[in-house]
Amino acid sequence: MASLIAGQLTPIGDHAWRVLARNPGMMTGPGTNSYLFGKDSLTVIDPGPEDQEHLQALLQAAHTLGKPIDQVLVTHTHRDHSPGALALVAATGARCLGPSVPDDGLQDESWQSDRLLGEGDRVDCGGVSLQVIETPGHVGNHLCYLSDDGLLFTGDHLIQGSTVVIAPPSGSMQAYFASLRKLQQRGITMMAPGHGDVISDPEETLSHTLAHRQKREDKVLDALSGDPQTLGVLVKAVYDDVPEFLHGVAQLSLQAHLIKLGEDGKAEEADQGWHRT
Repeated sequence: MASLIAGQLTPIGDHAWRVLARNPGMMTGPGTNSYLFGKDSLTVIDPGPEDQEHLQALLQAAHTLGKPIDQVLVTHTHRDHSPGALALVAATGARCLGPSVPDDGLQDESWQSDRLLGEGDRVDCGGVSLQVIETPGHVGNHLCYLSDDGLLFTGDHLIQGSTVVIAPPSGSMQAYFASLRKLQQRGITMMAPGHGDVISDPEETLSHTLAHRQKREDKVLDALSGDPQTLGVLVKAVYDDVPEFLHGVAQLSLQAHLIKLGEDGKAEEADQGWHRT
């Protein structure tokens, strides 16, 4: 973790480097990771928030590496991941590739993709390539990018040291479970997450995350064994292992779990709250 220093150019693999943005916080951990990837030219993955110092750090990194930035990729369009694209494009003339923007009020509406990406697309990054894997869950438009040697840029699908928030309506727990399983046995050797350090045990991390989410879902179902429960009451029982100041954020993922249980025919919402079916 010593390498997680804002603005510092850190190699993480073949043709891959990280530059940490200066936006630490409760939802971003140490900050948003921007990555530079490429052999003859550079693709910036997740340019981060709109921040002049971070922009200069990315431009300096490209100068240090002696390669031009000609593309910007984003994993999703939350406001800590994509707004930096505008200034980076203005400075470099790079083109933007990635998803469209969901209309849920939580997105970076300045993002415009010159090429919309979808499942199975390949992106040439100056002599090395990335495969696009659609991974909805954290948000409906989430994409991961897999290099030929097994490095997966995970955005916020998986982050180091914590679990991610699944916020309806664009976030879906049902989709998140499916997207986690989709990444298993794909030959992933290392993960470069949107927040935190690299993840060197990808299969174990996937299994652990699935088990953790399932355990949380089981806990939700147990809490629904009596009378209908409101979200405010449920969050205290289901997230009793989480500090109370985080319960507001936890309530988003709780709602996503409840919606999934509803889709699975195990719970439903009534006037008084949620209950088992």
